Amino acid sequence: MTTAASPALLHQVGERALAWLDANREHFRLTDDDRATSGAVIERLKPIGELAINMRVLSREGVAGSRQRDRSLRLLDFAWRELLDGGNVLAALQRDEPLSPVPLEIYATFYELGHRHPGVEDAVALSRRTASWRALEMVPNRRLGLLNAERKLGLVPSGDFDLAVERTWLGQTPEPWTVQFHIAYDLTHTVFHLTNWGEAPDRIPPAIVDYLTRYLPAWTEDWADLAHWDLLGELLVVDACLPRPALDGEVWERYAAAQSDSGAMPVRNGMPDGDAAEVFDQVHHPTLVAAFASAMATSRALSADADAVA
Repeated sequence: MTTAASPALLHQVGERALAWLDANREHFRLTDDDRATSGAVIERLKPIGELAINMRVLSREGVAGSRQRDRSLRLLDFAWRELLDGGNVLAALQRDEPLSPVPLEIYATFYELGHRHPGVEDAVALSRRTASWRALEMVPNRRLGLLNAERKLGLVPSGDFDLAVERTWLGQTPEPWTVQFHIAYDLTHTVFHLTNWGEAPDRIPPAIVDYLTRYLPAWTEDWADLAHWDLLGELLVVDACLPRPALDGEVWERYAAAQSDSGAMPVRNGMPDGDAAEVFDQVHHPTLVAAFASAMATSRALSADADAVA
């Protein structure tokens, strides 16, 4: 039987990751070159959306200390007010790329946090009235992301959520040894969208829970051995979404040891070299994942401790 990681270790990973994200927040900002094309805007908006999701998870799970809470609130305000110009960036992109789900998905997170922008909502409503919105081809786990965003905004879903789950790789519970790099990322995002980023673990169908409980420990060990910290972090979030997470202490110790002194988490092996902007582009995602994994796992560990005391 594995020993669960201590809440202190779990919390420390998130504390350090959030400190790095706060210190490097200017690198999230769109440049004039980024704004030149919609494609570049979409790519640069994804990290902002991921940042918002992380801050949302921190506030939802209630595991942040006062310092983390202050940082998360500052980052959220910075993202909405300065990076997204109070939502104007999302509204413009939704008008320019009416079939892109990216503005809607990012807006849905801020909507959950109480932010509103009529221009975004009007542009989304116009897009959703087209037959093309429902007919748009996308891989199943991306369809889940769109349906979950619609659900967060209280919109009538543009597709069948359960059917979308069944069409994912994870929904079909294939041979576990066929998990490869991209499949692993896809299955983690299936869980994220299915549970609304860890908010509702009970939405995972029992067959998928059984499948993940059985095989996830082997996958986390494999990717830890490969020192792929970005994917390992996502798998650790999946673990924290299960009804009975393992929170494997040995794996978490290896993950925490990979974190740099600055708080940044490398994608794989050690930290890259380069100027601050280049390093940011390479490590912002695994560092965001580290903050996400920490918040989810800390919350579950503290809940387990409270249940044990009771």
